[in-house]
Amino acid sequence: MLNVLIQKMVVSIVNRYSFVLLLFVFGFCQAQGTIDEGLKKELDGIYKSDQILREYIDSETTDSRKLEILNETGYSKDDLANGKVYMILNTRDSINLIRIEEIIAKYGYPGKTLVGEPTNEAAWYVIQHTNKIANYFPMIQEAGASNEIPFTKVAMMHDRLLTQEGKEQLYGTQGAGMYILNPTSGEKEFWHYIWPIQNAESVNELRKEAGFTSTVEENAKRMGIVYKRYTLEEIKQLRIKE
Repeated sequence: MLNVLIQKMVVSIVNRYSFVLLLFVFGFCQAQGTIDEGLKKELDGIYKSDQILREYIDSETTDSRKLEILNETGYSKDDLANGKVYMILNTRDSINLIRIEEIIAKYGYPGKTLVGEPTNEAAWYVIQHTNKIANYFPMIQEAGASNEIPFTKVAMMHDRLLTQEGKEQLYGTQGAGMYILNPTSGEKEFWHYIWPIQNAESVNELRKEAGFTSTVEENAKRMGIVYKRYTLEEIKQLRIKE
């Protein structure tokens, strides 16, 4: 009888501690997957600040949507005309970068685990629009490798870093512009083009492997550019020497 009672007590204790352990593990997992709602809300605001005027000047944005953006931001058409929109964007980008750098210093890259999707892309957009990509690209690569941001974002930032360094890009995501002499009129004009691509003949295969759903030609058209292959030397020769 005594042995039976002891066995029952042991089973009861084991079950009790198993239950407590289960609660602990569950609670830990929950904590690990908890979204920081305050940070998410702030980053959503930063993302909107970064993107809304860029949406306004995007070639695919409809007139009705542009009107909504004007109403939402409080700007008039004149406020954003004649390149003034870019001055506003530069100011916003500088302010946003200061805050993003503070967030990164505290949390590391604010990825999917911390702030969810698509908020995990907010810091990426801010960094992408600065001249500090080289400082943060290793962190972006790590975030992509751990699935905290989509790999397409890593690829786009890699392309922009390469263009900033004057090197050929890999995925054909980056357009550029410069002043050239019109061969017909001889007049100076601003010209947009897709920055030279390494292994341009196979770029669409590489884009597909990276997760892009459009070809380099389709992506160029979205940016209002007719795609044509150029080498770095050809671009150098076309550029007007000031």
